Amino acid sequence: MSTATTASVSTHILDTSIGRPAEGVAVSLTARSGSDAEWVALGGSATDADGRCKDLPALPEGTTHVRLDFETEAYFSNKSSTKKQAEAQQDAPRARDSGAFFPEVAITFAVVPGEHFHVPLLLNPFGYSVYRGS
Repeated sequence: MSTATTASVSTHILDTSIGRPAEGVAVSLTARSGSDAEWVALGGSATDADGRCKDLPALPEGTTHVRLDFETEAYFSNKSSTKKQAEAQQDAPRARDSGAFFPEVAITFAVVPGEHFHVPLLLNPFGYSVYRGS
């Protein structure tokens, strides 16, 4: 919940390659107060069965910039390990270590006090899109 002096952040991930929420993706939250300030790690969470992080840490008063780091490599590696084993037997050059071109996704955005910022991530093994949701 935000007050007049803080902002709040939430996120969710949809795996567009399967049209379903991405469960079990680790998400880290860092923040800073000003463009020249140091980034401060606030903590993290993992997406639930609905692809949402409902327990991200609160932002400190004075936060101006936020960064969400999504650990996508482990998600795609876990999701596709069985499929990859079958592909490796049929076509070794197509097999990949993790199945993800982007092993992590870092999204940095500006915030203002008193507002909530929902940042959905649309993800697939070879691309992603992000936007400010509601």
